[in-house]
Amino acid sequence: MDVIVIGGGLMGTAATFFLARRGLRVTLVERNRVGTGATVASFGNIRRTGRYLRQLPLAHRSRALWGEAERLLGRDVEFRATGHLRLVFEQAALADMRAFIEAARPWGFAPEELSQQEIQAKFPGLGPGAIGASWAPEDGCGNPRLISPAFADAAGRLGATILEDCAVQDLSATGAGFRVTTSKGVFEAGRVLNTAGAWGARLAARFGENVPLEAWGPQMGVTEPLPHRILPVVGMWAHGKPDSYLRQVERGNIVFGGGVVRNRVDLDSGHATVVPGRLPDQLRGLLRLMPALADVSVIRTWSGCEGYVADGLPVMGESGTTPGLFHAFGFSGHGFQLGPGVGDVMAELIATGACDTPLEDFHIDRFAGNTLQN
Repeated sequence: MDVIVIGGGLMGTAATFFLARRGLRVTLVERNRVGTGATVASFGNIRRTGRYLRQLPLAHRSRALWGEAERLLGRDVEFRATGHLRLVFEQAALADMRAFIEAARPWGFAPEELSQQEIQAKFPGLGPGAIGASWAPEDGCGNPRLISPAFADAAGRLGATILEDCAVQDLSATGAGFRVTTSKGVFEAGRVLNTAGAWGARLAARFGENVPLEAWGPQMGVTEPLPHRILPVVGMWAHGKPDSYLRQVERGNIVFGGGVVRNRVDLDSGHATVVPGRLPDQLRGLLRLMPALADVSVIRTWSGCEGYVADGLPVMGESGTTPGLFHAFGFSGHGFQLGPGVGDVMAELIATGACDTPLEDFHIDRFAGNTLQN
């Protein structure tokens, strides 16, 4: 075996697919079912607006792959370039938006600024109190429940082995690479890719690399079906406050999130829960985006376990201590759009030893000497 990938969310399944596409022999190990961790809890937002600027090359690479996903994977994963509208309600947030738009231009991203009048002309009924907005027409959304299984199935057709309900019990370096002891047997490979999400820091710590990561769960919900009237993904520039966001799926339901502080998750159980008492505050935040939701019924809420790194940036690249070990975890609630690009980048790095997309800011060495235990 050439590579063992640990963790079957979007990052792990995408990496498995792109590694197999390059002709490497790959085994993916997932302790539950593919795509049931942070990926399935995702809102499904495919946005570049508001990103860390040096992450934009990776985001551009990933956006291009989202556009090719149906062709690459042989099935519709409901990627839709509906556009991304981000509303502004305060002057401080307006300054944030304008600063980002100006700073992002040299990085090849140029969202449009909309005035209050332009918002109402283009998107009647959305953000009536907004004083401005950013508009990125080429971004959009995808279905979090479809994308990881699609990558895993496509990787399997290329010869990759996908092991589900397979818990990692031990991981150690050997003279020839790595030995992974699991609930379904022992596997060996020359290289290991750690895409274990919120549990990624625990795997890294086995090799003396301590990452300050905490596990939190977003609070998500969906309404009853409504007549279809909202095309773009809608969010807000919140200037340090919890943001709210929503999108309408093709079946008419409004999927929403944000607006409240995330809930802490115990990594030992991995069970993320919704706090029902926070739902009224969450819904009040959504009414700023779309007042017509005032009399709509919420039919389901959910959460999931996400890994948040202290500096808000992911860990990506080669291990700083152990040759043959690679990391891609800790996407801090912003990983869904990046997923296909992360898989492609990590496959390139593992297969060739180099990568065209800059990853220096995300290397685990930025935490060298950190003694924090996870």
